[in-house]
Amino acid sequence: MVLTRLAKMAVSLLVSAIVCAASFSVAMAQDEHAFKGVVELFTSQGCVSCPPADKAFEVLANRPDVVALAYHVDYWNYRGWTDTLGSADNTARQYAYAKSFARSGVYTPQAVLNGRAQMKGTDSQALSGKMESLKNSGNGLTVKVNAAIRGDELSVNIGKGQGQADVVVVYFKRRKDVDVLKGENKGQRITYFNSVTDIQSVGMWRGDDVSISLPAKVLRNDGCDGFAVLLQSSTPSGDPGQILGATMVMEPSVERAPLLKP
Repeated sequence: MVLTRLAKMAVSLLVSAIVCAASFSVAMAQDEHAFKGVVELFTSQGCVSCPPADKAFEVLANRPDVVALAYHVDYWNYRGWTDTLGSADNTARQYAYAKSFARSGVYTPQAVLNGRAQMKGTDSQALSGKMESLKNSGNGLTVKVNAAIRGDELSVNIGKGQGQADVVVVYFKRRKDVDVLKGENKGQRITYFNSVTDIQSVGMWRGDDVSISLPAKVLRNDGCDGFAVLLQSSTPSGDPGQILGATMVMEPSVERAPLLKP
């Protein structure tokens, strides 16, 4: 009788252990696929220093745990080549960041991480290390953000947290190969990833769960391949501040390139 009870207890404990192990494995898998941070690269086809940064950015853009966005600015166009992916809105975002960081000007290639830190964008390992440092110091992505394409809708869900922030949707083209015919990079064929085409503030978050639906035609009409959602606070003057949460979604037909080693 005692042996039977002991046997039942042993089976029960074994089942519990298996369930716990399975739950732990699922949690680990979810953690492994969570986004560790956001890298925003400000670059230009007309900047001679930018191709190495574009290459470093490619490594980050191919990582499944990084929200990587490339903003092509237009202030180098006067040097003889008009950036085919550049826009005044991208330039405006960089200048707004300059105000946030109390900088007197802008430069390329500049990388902004989690809206909290800025550095030269030419070294993927340095960028990755800084992102990890921000995460470990509590300055990573702390609010859950999920998004999906469901038929004719872009669905965005944001979890609970502290503070308030804008819900910013950033549309991008996954890959673009460009032959630069003039300017400082004349003769080069450069591959660009996750090039931003549009930025839209679509709502506010004040610490509670939020669900937002957007028309998917905005994504498809612009010829974009995907979008990112940034939960971003603002400075008192209204400039972009810390990014509290983020996610990235690509059209089902678009796949990431094979993961590259830094």
